[in-house]
Amino acid sequence: MTTILIDGDIVLYEICTGCERATDWGDDIWTYHCDLKEAKQKYDCWIDRVKEEVGASKVIIAMSGSENWRKEVLPSYKLHRKKHRKPMAFKALKEYSNETYRTFQFHNLEADDVLGLLAGEPGIAKIEGERVIVTIDKDLKTIPGLHYNPRKPYEGVCEVSQDQADYNHLFQTLTGDPVDGYSGCPGIGPRRAARVLDYPCWGAVLEAFEGAGLSPEEALVQARVARILRYGEYNTDTKEVNLWNP
Repeated sequence: MTTILIDGDIVLYEICTGCERATDWGDDIWTYHCDLKEAKQKYDCWIDRVKEEVGASKVIIAMSGSENWRKEVLPSYKLHRKKHRKPMAFKALKEYSNETYRTFQFHNLEADDVLGLLAGEPGIAKIEGERVIVTIDKDLKTIPGLHYNPRKPYEGVCEVSQDQADYNHLFQTLTGDPVDGYSGCPGIGPRRAARVLDYPCWGAVLEAFEGAGLSPEEALVQARVARILRYGEYNTDTKEVNLWNP
């Protein structure tokens, strides 16, 4: 038995955006509209297609909550995204998804974190058999387990080991992520990050940050923001995040 764990935020956004249509009413009046029925059909078809590609029998959708713990660590995190509106049918399609599919959403967590917890948890969702994370987001490669990128079906289901996931977390700490609004270590791109992590350890990361004139505390902020939560790093009772420490 296989369960796919889907990054609901990304799928909803892409489908709703694709269903928006611009209408010219004349006299310089334009409006956008979205057929929610079309969006629902495309959403269901997308999920059915991925289930078939992976060979899964069950589906769980991960959604982001209204708050985000990373903004408490780094106030500028995703601040630039406030300038962009969400597709007009996003809220309605999310409600449909919540009513139709088994969905998990936790206070203060992004969908990425929910996927990270579900990928390793033994009891929250009571998942039997294999679980496969389904997303196009490279950040999830910091989570050990089985992964599937629906934009690259030719790659099939790939496994990320514990060591690979830990390496990817340090790599992300160094390179940062402009899409999410955190900078990483100044002057370090993918090639240099790979050289720094020739011997992957926190000491190598600290040395790179210190070489750029930044403190260990500043390095730790980047590492914490880059961290996708894993099982044991969030208390579902108190709703508190256990911040990463080296």
